[in-house]
Amino acid sequence: MDEASLDRLGAGKYLLVTSYRKNGTPVATPVWVVRDGDALGVWTVSDSWKVKRIRARGDVLVGPCDVRGRPTGDQVPATAEICDPATTARYRRLLARKYGLLGRMTLLGSRLRRGLGGTVGIRITL
Repeated sequence: MDEASLDRLGAGKYLLVTSYRKNGTPVATPVWVVRDGDALGVWTVSDSWKVKRIRARGDVLVGPCDVRGRPTGDQVPATAEICDPATTARYRRLLARKYGLLGRMTLLGSRLRRGLGGTVGIRITL
């Protein structure tokens, strides 16, 4: 995948991540996104179904979307992997920088509610 696609998806406000159930049914979820070198980074609750689906099957589709998850561009195939705590912490910092006050408030609320171990980063390579 080319640099322009990574830049475009990483610069967007929301990324639609489509993961797959065991029976192959696609499930699309809008998430915040940051650029992570040659990949994209997203952040989510550790025990979410999205994380369970990605652990079982790492192939996903990703594309730009609005806050409600309506696609605003083409979906492209990608590979998702669950990140270690250090990478997750880096994604939190990048999200706080990109999303400003709203991002910092959301991260704080999550930390108070779930603790640092309650969320995980997902690294997506196109």
